[in-house]
Amino acid sequence: MTGLDPAHLAAFSAVVDEGSFEAAARRLHVTPSAVSQRIKSLESRLGQVVIRRTRPAEPTEAGRVLQRLATQTQLIEHEALTALRGGMDAEPLRVPLAVNADSLSTWFLPALADVPAKLAATFDVRAEDQDYSAALLREGTVMAAVTSDSRPVQGCRVEPLGAMRYFAVASPEFTARFLPDGPRADALAGAPMLMFNRKDALQERFLHALTGEQLSPPVTYLPTSQGFLDAARLGLAWGMVPEQLLGAMLSRAEVAELAPGRYLDVPLFWQRWRLDSPALDAVTNAVHGAAAAALRR
Repeated sequence: MTGLDPAHLAAFSAVVDEGSFEAAARRLHVTPSAVSQRIKSLESRLGQVVIRRTRPAEPTEAGRVLQRLATQTQLIEHEALTALRGGMDAEPLRVPLAVNADSLSTWFLPALADVPAKLAATFDVRAEDQDYSAALLREGTVMAAVTSDSRPVQGCRVEPLGAMRYFAVASPEFTARFLPDGPRADALAGAPMLMFNRKDALQERFLHALTGEQLSPPVTYLPTSQGFLDAARLGLAWGMVPEQLLGAMLSRAEVAELAPGRYLDVPLFWQRWRLDSPALDAVTNAVHGAAAAALRR
């Protein structure tokens, strides 16, 4: 088999990114029929279906194998054309990234704001728990990710960023009601707890470190970082909140620590494709600068 047609790969990547043949056609400035024909030709070439015709359209298992190749090909082609045109390219580079919600709500956006000064780029940011974002790198969905996994994904390199410090907090009224004798295991087992989503293990990790037991308190799921803090402040439940969001709220007694002096440090790492890419280098440098200013060493 000879090499794959770049136009077919571009159509495949656009359908996966945009979620439909129609949106992919608008991005590529062709008709939906042309996109469909390119995907059919690609599938015929491979002898496998690569796109599930669902809403949104999704890659099949075979398609996921192609996803990383397609995105890397786009990056290399874009940078070559930009260099040949003296830095002027008609289409901005799209950089897909995976970042955990707490980083997005605290220190990561200044990094993105610093990148356009060096590089004409747009960003496709996927909010993903730091314990799971490495999976998006393996699939080829993103070029780089903030992750808690220090093990490099195949084809990637990993660099330490620092640690986010989390405190277990609730309203003073909540702690007086549910923990009148302090953070004892029996009291914590009945104290309502916040979780960002079903992937969020920070609260359970803190409870185990504090008590040495596996507790199962009642849970409220709340997938928003600022809402997490607001819910704790209002006494809905307790949760682990990054120190950057807390600011002076502890010193003003707007919230109280469940276990004063106890906290959880979560090391964060930057994983990126192992490619010689000025675009990825620019993003990486900006991310390290923002992390150095905000995270603990």
